[in-house]
Amino acid sequence: MEGHKKIRVLVVDDSAVSREMIVRGITTDTQIEVVAVAGDPFEARDKILEVHPDVITCDVEMPKMKGTEFVRRLMPQYFVPVVMVSAVSEAVFEAMEAGAVDFVVKPDIYSPRGMEMFLRDLIQKIKMASTVKAILPKSASTIGKITGAMAHDTNKIIAIGASTGGTEAIYSILRLLPPTVPGIVIVQHIPPVFSRMYAERLDNQTALHAKEAETGDYIDSGKVLVAPGDRHMRVKKVGKRYQVECFHGDKVNGHCPSVDILFDSAAKEAGSNAIGILLTGMGYDGAKGLLTMRRKGSRTIGQDEGSSVVYGMPKVAFDIGAVEIQTALGNIPQVLFEMLD
Repeated sequence: MEGHKKIRVLVVDDSAVSREMIVRGITTDTQIEVVAVAGDPFEARDKILEVHPDVITCDVEMPKMKGTEFVRRLMPQYFVPVVMVSAVSEAVFEAMEAGAVDFVVKPDIYSPRGMEMFLRDLIQKIKMASTVKAILPKSASTIGKITGAMAHDTNKIIAIGASTGGTEAIYSILRLLPPTVPGIVIVQHIPPVFSRMYAERLDNQTALHAKEAETGDYIDSGKVLVAPGDRHMRVKKVGKRYQVECFHGDKVNGHCPSVDILFDSAAKEAGSNAIGILLTGMGYDGAKGLLTMRRKGSRTIGQDEGSSVVYGMPKVAFDIGAVEIQTALGNIPQVLFEMLD
């Protein structure tokens, strides 16, 4: 990328070995330049003011101050997109809630293949993060919790797709919905194991019953099924009810699970009884599937640019005519309520 401005990165990690590994790995990409490293959040704060990085990579577990707390304190004062580096831990969701834009999972240090995949993933997410602009706090909402009765209708289903920024976007919608809402199926681009943790988090923090999906699970009112992080999920109609089927398969649009797989099946099996919602995310996964849903009579909603961490997937969907209503994230629960009324 000669002649183009490089992405200036600050690497924050208390381990010198990890810092060196990350620096060497990400600088193999000619679009990335590491402008500073820091061993703890206090040193990182000084480096931010000194070098003004475009993106920060930050370990979750550090002495003196946790990476999550660092992000929580940083964002209100000085917005810099942060990609968290984490072991398998629920702390990543706290970091996302605090304002981090994405995360990567630490590799097995004894696995060359694992290290290669980690660095490739980190490079991709650094590039994505460099495009993110400061948006309204993710918890912001223009409405309160919906208390009106949503019909207990097992013939209706809601399908949601999201990628970067989606964990908090989805939560901000579900936390406002009553347990009478029709069953919800979700594809969020997220690594295996974290999909189960995320479902448990939704189960604990909303009025809905959420779980990681398994083949044969029914899509019932008040229930949320999250696709496993390494399997596609599709909807199947069984009698008058709907079930999910989870299966291994090739990546679609670069992803497994794929939003398009879910949306295509919802269009085929539920048609006008389905509502599709496409949220923040890089790329175009879900756009064609949402268009198929709309053509089959489903209602469709797309998140707008101003409230999206990355206005990629919903933009493509909007541009091809797949989105019936485009609106800010905080308005989506109310729009959904009106569609179900």
